[in-house]
Amino acid sequence: MSSELQLAPRVLAVASHVHLISNVGNKVAVFVLQSLGFDVAALNTVQFSNHTGYRQWTGTRATAQEITDLYAGLKQSYLDDFDMMLSGYIPGAEGVTAVGNIAKGLKEKFRDVPGKFFWVLDPVMGDNGKLYVAPEVVPAYKALLPYADLILPNQFEAEQLSDVKIVDMASLTQAIQVLHEKFRIPHIIITSVSFTTPDHPPSHLSVIGSTMTSDRRARTFKITFPSIDCYFCGTGDMFGALITSRVREAVEAVPGLTARESWLSDDDVAATELPLARAAEKVLASMHEVLAKTREAMPAVMDRTWASMGADADRGDEKKAHYVKSKAAELQLVTNLDSLRSPTTTFSATKI
Repeated sequence: MSSELQLAPRVLAVASHVHLISNVGNKVAVFVLQSLGFDVAALNTVQFSNHTGYRQWTGTRATAQEITDLYAGLKQSYLDDFDMMLSGYIPGAEGVTAVGNIAKGLKEKFRDVPGKFFWVLDPVMGDNGKLYVAPEVVPAYKALLPYADLILPNQFEAEQLSDVKIVDMASLTQAIQVLHEKFRIPHIIITSVSFTTPDHPPSHLSVIGSTMTSDRRARTFKITFPSIDCYFCGTGDMFGALITSRVREAVEAVPGLTARESWLSDDDVAATELPLARAAEKVLASMHEVLAKTREAMPAVMDRTWASMGADADRGDEKKAHYVKSKAAELQLVTNLDSLRSPTTTFSATKI
């Protein structure tokens, strides 16, 4: 066996970073990917003390020039031999363009080696019907879509990118088809699907995915799973890191697929048999276990946090109570490595 076959895949993770306890952004992505055997380089677009859910923080956002300069530093020392790239939160349209230029450069670098480089793009823009970025970020992301191999928008972000209002399964599948046809995006997973259908059980959520055919037709699948009625931070970041790992794993299980452009399966592969579907099943199993165990740990985390506050532990103080609850909502990753690596929960994809 050659030494090359033993090397860990290299991933460039581009996202926000928080110091101290917060498990969001690259704090999640790097840990998850390294835990699953990937060599990760983190390019941080934000340097905050903690995530913004605490309603107070310190730190700075990286400018587009700083993002460009940081990557140039990697490149000048020949440290840009990445197999994959995962991009998450990027502040501002100029920053989005700068990160896109990195991805386009890597695509060009390996243009003669199909399948060598794979870009997972999470177009972080908003949720629940509202943008939490500047409006000009939307067209900046649209300009990059043709270069992405897999995108991970939530329902609202999928609407912004496809210009299709998603109200039911028919409009959702229409949005996916638009993204395949107009932007030539090979793989799509839409998270946080909130509308109900007759076959959708109560207190459940769905993830909808698709891998296009050679003529850009959608092959859609759905995975439904029980919701956990609790607030968590960093779930999108965990999903992105897990799917980056698991889609490569699923593709490597199919002989010759890693040598194809964007890892596109033959047209006769059914939606539920796609590597993307297999990967998403495993991702959601890990997430469900980690979130359930995080919820179980919340009372103990809150008790420990209140105890650490000593004389300042005024449980009637709403602001302090918010800080304590926010800390308890941090993902319990370190103590649940088995759930990340070998989940025992099972979810199955169904064809739409």
